[in-house]
Amino acid sequence: MNEPNPTPAPDSITLVAATSIEARALRRRLPRARIITAGIALTQMRERLGECVISCGVAGGLRGDLSTGTVLVPREIGRPDGTRLICDEGLVDCLAGGARRAGHEPVLDPLLTSDTIVAGDQRAAWAARGFAAVDMETGRIAASRLAAVRVVLDTPDEELSRDWERPVLALMKPWNWPQAFWLAREAPRAADLAALVVAQGIGENVRITGQW
Repeated sequence: MNEPNPTPAPDSITLVAATSIEARALRRRLPRARIITAGIALTQMRERLGECVISCGVAGGLRGDLSTGTVLVPREIGRPDGTRLICDEGLVDCLAGGARRAGHEPVLDPLLTSDTIVAGDQRAAWAARGFAAVDMETGRIAASRLAAVRVVLDTPDEELSRDWERPVLALMKPWNWPQAFWLAREAPRAADLAALVVAQGIGENVRITGQW
């Protein structure tokens, strides 16, 4: 039986965030960390990312039992091309411990990476295949050692409109405004919780200032 890789020092890990909200949360919690903000361009950034990467941010819940604020530290990632990636065991254990220290029992089930927002019947279909949540970034990362922390934002009961694939255009449609206010409130909270879990997991001395 292979032993898990030893947990690397915090300064040898690259943290990847898809949005500025997620990146700011990481910077507040881990001011000395190496943080890169990148979305779909991740497939072109292997050399810049390094060999040990943690993807951190929000995700869409696929299962009805996962509410907003649920912490996911997946053991596997489903890629857009249909293949699966096994996350680094040592990093997963470290981050799961960080979640527990932050007061949250993490879900360890697989995370799906999709090219588009997953909504409606698609959520149930992917959940039936074993996936707990979906993002648009993690499965694009090429690294020797990879793990992820994702906090559920939208759920089957609180779905995001597909309009948000183009945020500027979404904001031009009045029927999206209530969801925009919801996102403005909930997204920073979810991003901060994800950053806190990472900080606790990789050994930073970070004081817990709030709970979900």
